Amino acid sequence: MSLYIKISEHFNIKKITEGFLIALLSSGAIYLDWFGLVNNLINTILGLSTLYLLLLSDKKTWTWTGFFIGVLWFWWIGISFKNYDMAWAIPIPIFILGLIYMAIFYFTFTIAKFIGRILNMEQGQRHRSAPTGFDLGAKVLILLILSYIHPFGFDWFKPELMFTNSYLGIEKWQFALILLALALTIYKKQFLFLFITLLAYPYAHHFQDKATINPLLELHGTHVNVKDKWNAKLRNSQIDNVLIAINRAIEKKKQIIVFPESVLPIFLNTQPKIMQRLQSDSTKITIVIGALYWENEIPRNSTYIFQNAAYTIANKVKLVPFGEENPLPDFMGKWINELFFDGAPDYVASADFTDYTVDGITYRNAICFEATSEKLYEGKPKNMIVLTNNGWLTPSIEPTQQKILLQYYSKKYGTTIYHAVNMSDSYIVQNGKVIK
Repeated sequence: MSLYIKISEHFNIKKITEGFLIALLSSGAIYLDWFGLVNNLINTILGLSTLYLLLLSDKKTWTWTGFFIGVLWFWWIGISFKNYDMAWAIPIPIFILGLIYMAIFYFTFTIAKFIGRILNMEQGQRHRSAPTGFDLGAKVLILLILSYIHPFGFDWFKPELMFTNSYLGIEKWQFALILLALALTIYKKQFLFLFITLLAYPYAHHFQDKATINPLLELHGTHVNVKDKWNAKLRNSQIDNVLIAINRAIEKKKQIIVFPESVLPIFLNTQPKIMQRLQSDSTKITIVIGALYWENEIPRNSTYIFQNAAYTIANKVKLVPFGEENPLPDFMGKWINELFFDGAPDYVASADFTDYTVDGITYRNAICFEATSEKLYEGKPKNMIVLTNNGWLTPSIEPTQQKILLQYYSKKYGTTIYHAVNMSDSYIVQNGKVIK
């Protein structure tokens, strides 16, 4: 059979429609949250339906599901092109993302099918129209490892994320129980096996120790679009707005004020007058502020922590693929930087994360994308302060998806997260719940 025929067989309206439906169900919780609806029962049903249909699906449907997951979950990545006056290019990354996840789902299904075929042959089950236990078991295994496949270091696709705001848990063992229940239901054709999912209810979640939310911490969110943020003519007003916010927080007797990522879009350490002013104000209030940092010809995306007339620099550890670092080989990376970023050099990441203490409470520093990375939760930090600029990717579902990821990690590691944001709402996440 020629390659053309093999490829053309996948362009089947029925299989494309099935793939789109499954992908739509998988992203339902994200879009409903985007529209302001968070319902545990609905999200539970959507998640279970997605996995049930995936376990029943053949390679063609599975492959198209991957394509539409790439599109429906991550179309917002293309939105950033409008900030470079390249709106015409927005469809390009959307289509590429669809192809990437299409390939991931195609190859993972192929592996599952290969494993199932070997096990079936060993048991003498060469020809069966219905899926065998080995077929289903292989699919379950693949679904369990999908969350570990991170194209270009981008790790926002986790199947268990569907259950973040649901009646089921998000731990890997709980996800395995859910898949086991669904696989047994299909294999035995008996819906009573769905009661196994009750074991995946996050009972222990209700008994987690909660860190005390600091009432004297102020999250100062901003709403400045990208073009205004990087407009040098508006630089002085941006600085003034920061200083005014600090003074108001001091008047309200706050202990700490947190600003979003790059709220001061300058290499702050090269501005001695502003540094001196912030150090002076820090004798009255701790200031956590996002700005750029210039060190030995190396640009960094950083958090400045001003406290008691001194300051600490916390550099970003996990950089955004393509946005802050180019994960492609050097010859391709340079071409991309020239085409889209005027030849600007990549930022440089810090080797390790930074913890700092304010009034006896220790916080882990995180800047935007890295707060959604597993690496930042090593050691299960009790508290985390996150600085984010969502201006590059709004309006879109990205802020909602980011929030769900922070809820996911808060549940998983018991971390209370203080999130100061530009161009979307700021909030606190504790025990997986969002507190405005």
